[in-house]
Amino acid sequence: MLIDTHAHIYDPQFDNDRDTILAQAEAQQVSQIWMPNCARESVRGLMALAEQFPDRCLPMMGLHPSYVKADVDAELTSVEELLNRHAFMAVGEIGLDFYWDMSYVDQQFAAFETQLRWAAQQQLPVSMHTRSGHDRNAFAEAADLIEKLALPGLTGIFHCFVGTLDEARRAIGMGFRLGIGGVSTFKNGGLDKVLPHISLKHIVLETDAPYLAPVPHRGKRNEPAYLRLIAQRVADLMHVGFDDVARHTTANAQALLPTLYANLLPG
Repeated sequence: MLIDTHAHIYDPQFDNDRDTILAQAEAQQVSQIWMPNCARESVRGLMALAEQFPDRCLPMMGLHPSYVKADVDAELTSVEELLNRHAFMAVGEIGLDFYWDMSYVDQQFAAFETQLRWAAQQQLPVSMHTRSGHDRNAFAEAADLIEKLALPGLTGIFHCFVGTLDEARRAIGMGFRLGIGGVSTFKNGGLDKVLPHISLKHIVLETDAPYLAPVPHRGKRNEPAYLRLIAQRVADLMHVGFDDVARHTTANAQALLPTLYANLLPG
């Protein structure tokens, strides 16, 4: 059994073949897909899938940093209302993005801190997006904030981890898992210098579908079925068996789940 801890399968790119995509994932033993929210515009599709497949498609709720704009207060109000009204498995996708637009960086930090506090209050894990750019290291600045806040019990995943070995060890030291995805299969992805030096107990697997498809599908639409390719790459880099990767990463993901969702795990 494999768990895809990060996939946007509610994305319009899947509107014409979503049932097929889910069937292909199941055929590849991807038994569960965790769905991060982006903004108010993605809530309807996310919630519809969570209702249709309550034991397979688990919803998160959060405001993605790339969607932090002038209406950030309204977006956060919506997130807070939903977190208080529905059961979610995590707060996400939250964090910092310095790659595209630096216009709302201050608002990104404020939104990130607010959502970290909500996660701690509700005892939910977080799924964090940290994309660097403009000569600023988003991972380092996110880690600095987390360490400064020192919120009791806060844990979660550094989604799409592509950092250095030192950064990996820093994340692990704070009690977080590393979300390993398609970048691990890229020739110059850099994770070949990290994964051999850490333990399987610290990683989970993800696709980030429809983005960041692994080799040999790089540049095409990603899908949860490709998680097997990522798991095999991790096995190769860490010099362990595929079954070891599947067993450990699934257990690592399960350990993050709130009780309600842990009880819904298939199999």
